[in-house]
Amino acid sequence: MTLSHTSAKKSARRARFSQGYADTLLTLSEGSVNRRFDPYLDIDWDSPELAIDRNDPRWVLSAEHDPLGATQWYQDQPLHRQIEIGRWRQANAAKVGLAFESILIRGMMQYVMALPNNSPEFRYCMHEMTEECNHIQMFQELVNRIGDDVPGMRPGFRLASPFIGVAGGYFWAILFIGILGGEEPIDHHQKALIRSGDATPPALLRVMEIHIAEEARHISFANEFLRTHVATMNWFSKAVCAVAFPIAMRWLADELVKPSKSFAKKFDIPKEAFKDAFWRSPASRKMLSGFFGDMRALATDLGLMNRFTKLLWKLFKIDGDVARYRSEPERRAA
Repeated sequence: MTLSHTSAKKSARRARFSQGYADTLLTLSEGSVNRRFDPYLDIDWDSPELAIDRNDPRWVLSAEHDPLGATQWYQDQPLHRQIEIGRWRQANAAKVGLAFESILIRGMMQYVMALPNNSPEFRYCMHEMTEECNHIQMFQELVNRIGDDVPGMRPGFRLASPFIGVAGGYFWAILFIGILGGEEPIDHHQKALIRSGDATPPALLRVMEIHIAEEARHISFANEFLRTHVATMNWFSKAVCAVAFPIAMRWLADELVKPSKSFAKKFDIPKEAFKDAFWRSPASRKMLSGFFGDMRALATDLGLMNRFTKLLWKLFKIDGDVARYRSEPERRAA
């Protein structure tokens, strides 16, 4: 490919962006400038109010919002054991979250380095990666202060993560589907906990509040990115995205929410209880499906929900109602 051909291709790619999309990116970028958080300026880690109490009963997992917390086995454990398991699970969730953010950064950096000059996406992507770096610091500080030596990602995902991020930069539509597959379960769970009013350790609550505030921009961008780019795809590329969508959602839900077998071994969780929690019982399946109401709506809007792909969503146990608006609570199902 000649330099002139490459330049022409980049110009055509830049020209296809609508003014509306460029305006949205500018709004998101200005939001990142005017309303941002620093993990060491906006969290007073050493204040008495945010001190970590390892025996705080607020570490107990929610029976309504955590699939393991919903099991009878967990609820039958003595309080000190519920606290220990819940504290470990929250610390490990933060460790998994920061690892996912690192994969996102690798893929997005690979993507933006190939963008042409004056691309409206470049600036916002850089803002988002800066915020994700802050989230990594914030999550790791929380893990350090909780004090449990958690492993984070499951072994297979840990080994594959460097390659996933780099490959995602070349398969950008799949990258952004994967970004949503990782961000939506965490965002949904954190919002549900805060909405419920369940007692939460203050340091964990503060971390969730900051994460939710900034992830709103990140999720909005990924949605708009896919709306803009998928609209220009040929039928084959759209078909690939349609199949990849439910696969990515289910795979990443497992990687981010389902702990490794070493967790079950560490806390002597019976196989049947572990299977019920992830994802055999009706309660856990409802939680799994509930993670993706917004994504089912997006896939429908993008024209990626057809007779065949609907079967995939159902096969992976992530089918269900389509959200009527972003972050709709699950009151309708209730």
